Amino acid sequence: MAARAYWQGQIRLALVSIPVEIYSATKSGAAVSFRQIHEPSGKPIRYEKVVPGLGAVDTDEIMKGFEFEKGEYVLLDQDEIDAVKLESKKTLELTQFVDQSEIDVLYYEKPYFVVPADDLAEEAFIVLREALKRTKKVGLGQLAMRGREYVVSLKPCGRGMVLETLRYADEVNKAQGYFRDIGDAKPEPELLELAEALIEKKSGTFDPQDFHDRYVDALKGLIDRKRKSKTGRKIIEDTGDDDGRSGSNVVDLMAALKKSMEGKKAAPAKKEPAKKAPARKPAAKKRA
Repeated sequence: MAARAYWQGQIRLALVSIPVEIYSATKSGAAVSFRQIHEPSGKPIRYEKVVPGLGAVDTDEIMKGFEFEKGEYVLLDQDEIDAVKLESKKTLELTQFVDQSEIDVLYYEKPYFVVPADDLAEEAFIVLREALKRTKKVGLGQLAMRGREYVVSLKPCGRGMVLETLRYADEVNKAQGYFRDIGDAKPEPELLELAEALIEKKSGTFDPQDFHDRYVDALKGLIDRKRKSKTGRKIIEDTGDDDGRSGSNVVDLMAALKKSMEGKKAAPAKKEPAKKAPARKPAAKKRA
């Protein structure tokens, strides 16, 4: 395998140990990053570490500080910090198994691919993978990597397994504080049926290739055009995405849902006012 393993060790289940390797399952190559440039010279801008009133300082004089009160710091040097780092243990012991639905999506942080380290480990690896599939459970444990300890989950993924680092409880905000003011009103049955029908109409299988970061694509296109441009002038285009809708417009929810269901078949709806025209003639006779 060309990629370098992020961690090598063993998964332990009771008396059974399975040598494995884990690899990062994500990449960050899609983002576009910038540097600040001094326009007259075309050179990148560098930053100096300065102290207000003193000016630039040497890196040897810099320590890390934790602010426990406004303007009050506890100073720590790197040796003190390194002394409390956890040694990367080479064993992930699965101590608990839970239903996947029991873990709130807010706790999932980063995924890693898990593969058997060698041919000898493959049989035990497959047994654990299939057992997790049959029981529909997720394995939980704690793993020390690169100086800190993580809560991790382990679950099947195709022929392999995926290990995901989880956030600790104190790293996740409580949802109640944000959802408290949302009312308890029940939706109208007809509105609910229309919304369900619209969801059913647009249901399909998930394919990540169907989605692109349009901002990144447009930014890369702008950079390419700017690089090829000989004028050096600004390139600012009107995308034309504004279709006249405003956030302040009040939209009738029922009408919007019905129109969404009709799709392009909105033409018959325009004929309804014509049917009401004959009803005006009797009213005119009565007034006469």
